[in-house]
Amino acid sequence: MSRLQRQGSPMADDLTFDTRPPAKAEECVRVSPLVRRIVANNPGPITFTGTCSYIVGTGNVAIIDPGPDMPDHVEAILHAVRGETVTHILVTHTHKDHSPAAAAIKAATGAAIVGCAPHRSARPLSTGEVNTLEASSDKDYAPDRELSEGDAVEGPGWTLEALATPGHMANHLAFVLPEEKALFSGDHVMAWSTTVVAPPDGSMSAFMASLDKLRGREENLYWPGHGGPVQEPQRFVRALIHHRRQREASILNRLRAGDRTIPEIVAAIYQGLNPALVGAAGLSVFAHLEDLVARGQATVEGLPALDSEYRLA
Repeated sequence: MSRLQRQGSPMADDLTFDTRPPAKAEECVRVSPLVRRIVANNPGPITFTGTCSYIVGTGNVAIIDPGPDMPDHVEAILHAVRGETVTHILVTHTHKDHSPAAAAIKAATGAAIVGCAPHRSARPLSTGEVNTLEASSDKDYAPDRELSEGDAVEGPGWTLEALATPGHMANHLAFVLPEEKALFSGDHVMAWSTTVVAPPDGSMSAFMASLDKLRGREENLYWPGHGGPVQEPQRFVRALIHHRRQREASILNRLRAGDRTIPEIVAAIYQGLNPALVGAAGLSVFAHLEDLVARGQATVEGLPALDSEYRLA
């Protein structure tokens, strides 16, 4: 959701975003020898130009993140695989812009739905807490097979291995395509923007741990859930980690300056933010504060909440 961009040659920890549209909506484009991409026509401040659905392989194929249950998008995917056999429908996580079309594509093709577990939150709701993003979650998603870390599905010339990357959501998976040293990163890492981490469904501590996991891997290209590919992913992930630590430092500085509430902190550190993203920014600040309280760097009376007052520890 951040639009921070730098000019000139990037330093090791600079975070630069690629906001070029990846393709026309509902157009199937081959982006690598093994991968085709179709972008759903569901643009928005959180989805960018739309959700990226991917087709892996030729002949016997897998579909990754079938996207929203929109008839035009389902038809575009089915048209792209006409004459082929869809063996697997893989899902990275259960937001409604990623998973709902799985049921329609399964009905049309007979393919098994595999991937992430059904929707769950990163933690239980606190007393009186309301999940402001509950409507964005796909509670109807029902996989035929849940994949855990290291599980894989295969087809002729391709393999997709599950990699647990919780944080954006508790059930978030990425999928490794070793034949091309590529990774389908879902909403965990995207080239166009930082990721919204929103409690209780998301967890900043889990998100940061998943970034650390990716930083130690060797894939040389990421295909994300929105936007174009992530080039030089190890450098980009290092920059994301640095950016999050800078955001954390900014929040601590605002607490030091006397800010106590999330709206005060958002107004101070997200100057010039698109009004449509203010709520998402507040949720990300909440995720950071929840993590800071757990690590003993901030304090709050009772359990952290969106309307709590926070102080330096």
